[in-house]
Amino acid sequence: MSIEAISEESKVAVFKGKKIRKVLIDNEWWFSIVDVVSVLTDSTNPRDYWFKMKTRVEEEDAAELSTFCRQLKLESTDGKKYSTDCANTEGLFRIIQSIPSPKAEPFKLPNEQELTPKSKVAKKSRRRKTILN
Repeated sequence: MSIEAISEESKVAVFKGKKIRKVLIDNEWWFSIVDVVSVLTDSTNPRDYWFKMKTRVEEEDAAELSTFCRQLKLESTDGKKYSTDCANTEGLFRIIQSIPSPKAEPFKLPNEQELTPKSKVAKKSRRRKTILN
């Protein structure tokens, strides 16, 4: 994935009235993880929530959520582009498995038979009632 591979086609998705920044790279959509965390958790500080979530999952399950991420430059509210943790659709679904929120449930897989080994670790983590706010 090179800088040249980044398409000029950047979009903003809207989910439940909140914006999720995304960018198309090599015909694949990449989404801002902080934006998704904001939508699914209603956290007052989604950047901090994402940081703590990565740390918690790594400590509890020896899994690194950041392996599903790439730092991509996305436009911020001030009009400037900043490096932002982003994930493609598959990575995003794996990250969502670790979010203990009722809003995240519609995006989670229905039963453990459908989970990959990494997703099983995330599901186990989700069962814990750790509050990150």
